[in-house]
Amino acid sequence: MKAIAIDDEPIALEIVRSHASKVPFLDLKAEFTDAFKALEYLQKESIDLLFLDIKMPDISGIDFFNSLSKKPLLIFTTAYSEHAVTSFEMDAVDYLLKPFSLSRFLKGCNKAFELHNFRNASETTDHLYIKTGYEQIKVFFEDILYLEATGNYVTFATKEKSILSRSTFIEAINLLPPDKFVRVHRSFVVAVNKIDKVERHQVTINHKTIPLSEAFRQSLTAYLSR
Repeated sequence: MKAIAIDDEPIALEIVRSHASKVPFLDLKAEFTDAFKALEYLQKESIDLLFLDIKMPDISGIDFFNSLSKKPLLIFTTAYSEHAVTSFEMDAVDYLLKPFSLSRFLKGCNKAFELHNFRNASETTDHLYIKTGYEQIKVFFEDILYLEATGNYVTFATKEKSILSRSTFIEAINLLPPDKFVRVHRSFVVAVNKIDKVERHQVTINHKTIPLSEAFRQSLTAYLSR
C-alpha cells in the first residue's frame, strides 16, 4: 500500500517512518509537517493510506480529511483521545494514541491492508453477496440506493426491496466501491448516481428523504464537484 503521513511534529513523523519501514506491505511515499503541502501532493498523486494527526496549527486533521474528494483509508495518529467517536463516524481504520508501539502500529496497518484488499476486490466486480439469516443474496451495486445502519444491523435498500443484514456499518461500507457510494450521515451511505436532490440538511433518493449531517456535507460537496 502506498501511504503518506501528516503531522506538525517532526519527531512524530520520524516514529511513523521508522515503524512503516518495518511493515513489508507498506510503502511510505512522503511525510509532511504542512497539511497544505500534503494537499498539493494529493492533487497529483494517488495513495491508499493516510496517517493523519488531528490537532495541527492551520487546519485540523478532521477538516483536512473531509475536504478531500478522493479519500484514502485513514489512520489517525494523535495524542488526544476525545476525537475517537468522530474518527469512528469518519470510518477511520484506526485511532493510534501517541506514543504508540510498533505492535500497535502494525495492528492498524493490518486492518488497513485487509480493507484495501476488500476495496480492490469490489472494483473488479459489479455485485456483492449480502448475508441475511442463513442466506446469501446477490445484489448488483447498480441496484443499491442507500444503506441504513440500525444498531447491529444494516439495511441495503434497492428499488425492489430492502435487505436486512446483521453486520457492522463499517463492514458493510467496505463491501462497496468507494467511487460509487458516499457517506452522508453517521447512519446512512448513499449511491451517488441515485441522488435526486441535495438540500442543506438532507438528500432525496427515489422519494426517500435521507438526513445530511454537517460532518459529511463538505465531503459530499467535494464528491459531487469532481
